Amino acid sequence: MALEAMDAAFQDYAAALPKPERVRQGDGWNYRFKTQDVYHAVVLKLALVQSALRAALILNSSGYVMEQGMLQRVIDEANEDILFLVYAITNDTITELHLRYLAAFWAEEFGDFDNPTDSHQSRDMVKREKIRAYLARIEGKNPDPSTAVKVTKVVSKVYSGFVHGASPHIMEIYGGDPPHFHTRGVLPRIPEYQRDLANYIYRGLLSHIFAAKLFGSQTHVDTLMKFKQTMEQAMGSDFATKP
Repeated sequence: MALEAMDAAFQDYAAALPKPERVRQGDGWNYRFKTQDVYHAVVLKLALVQSALRAALILNSSGYVMEQGMLQRVIDEANEDILFLVYAITNDTITELHLRYLAAFWAEEFGDFDNPTDSHQSRDMVKREKIRAYLARIEGKNPDPSTAVKVTKVVSKVYSGFVHGASPHIMEIYGGDPPHFHTRGVLPRIPEYQRDLANYIYRGLLSHIFAAKLFGSQTHVDTLMKFKQTMEQAMGSDFATKP
């Protein structure tokens, strides 16, 4: 299964880095990476993708399609972030935009864990439009980068409705005979959202392939590419960017 191949690759990427260290925060302990660079950030983003994909599969199997849509919005952004970071090493250089992104990514939520109410810190978040514009420029597939930016923005906005609870998205769980709100899962909609989820597994696979290039693992590139090709054949189209 593609997810298992992705996990095997991810475990090797994580093992290539020093393990996180326990640090004291207030009256408790948490794990943190001592080195805060692109490689460590990519591993953390891949961990998010891995966990979110598995969670989405569980939600789908029970018909919780609205909640699946929420997670897919998270996965979309994580995949964009992974490419944004990987390209800084494999296709470009670390820019001021990357430095801003990393500073916000690694920032702690609180300046003083003994006084979280008064020490909450605001992050200098890089706007999503800037990340998408950077990706479009580096990939250079379209003579008009703004077109690619618009497409990814539309996809993101569609799934934002699930996160923010927009009326049309909540109505995804209404129907049946007699029509009613399915707050315990919408079983008839599972196949439809399964197809959607396959798209996200595919894109997660691409992120792991790009990460394999970042970590210099041709073995994982070759293995994951085989799964990529199998998924393309099964879905009847080649909708991928060549890594």
